[in-house]
Amino acid sequence: MEHLTYKKINITKLLEDSHHESCGAVVLFIGDVRNHNIGKSVQYLEYEAFTPMAESMIQSILQEAKGKWQLQTALCLHRIGKVEVLESAVCVITSSVHRNEAYQANQYIMERVKHEAPIWKKEVFLDGTYEWGNNCGCHPDGFKSELHAKNVPLSFSNIK
Repeated sequence: MEHLTYKKINITKLLEDSHHESCGAVVLFIGDVRNHNIGKSVQYLEYEAFTPMAESMIQSILQEAKGKWQLQTALCLHRIGKVEVLESAVCVITSSVHRNEAYQANQYIMERVKHEAPIWKKEVFLDGTYEWGNNCGCHPDGFKSELHAKNVPLSFSNIK
C-alpha cells in the first residue's frame, strides 16, 4: 500500500479493510483540515513531500510499531497536494487484540510521521498570506529544534 496520495482519503473503505477476526480493538485517527489557525481563517492546505523517502520512512515507522505492539493492522495514509477545509489530510489506523496496544501504536505512528517524514505543509489563508511548516503543531511559535522530534516524549498529555 502506498502511504502518500493526491486523492481524497476514503476513510470508510480503509476502516472496513482494517477489521480482523482476531482483533477486539481498532483505533482510527483522522487529521482533518480546520478553517482557522494562528488567529487567521484557513482557505486550504497544500502538502509537498520527498515521496521516495517519505514512503520508505512511513513504512519503516509502521514496521517498527508492529514490532513494539501486537498489531494486526498498522496503516498510515497522508495526503499530498491541495487539501480543502473539512477534508482529511492524514489517517492512521491500528488494530490489535486489546485497545491499549492499538491506542499506543496509533499515537506513536502519528507522532513519528509528523515529526520525521519529509512532508511539508503550506497553510494558505483567506487574506492571501501563507505559511510553511508547523507540520506537527507542537510548537505554535515556530520550529524549536531543541524541543523537536526525539526530545518530545510520547504521552497523551503532550497532545493538544
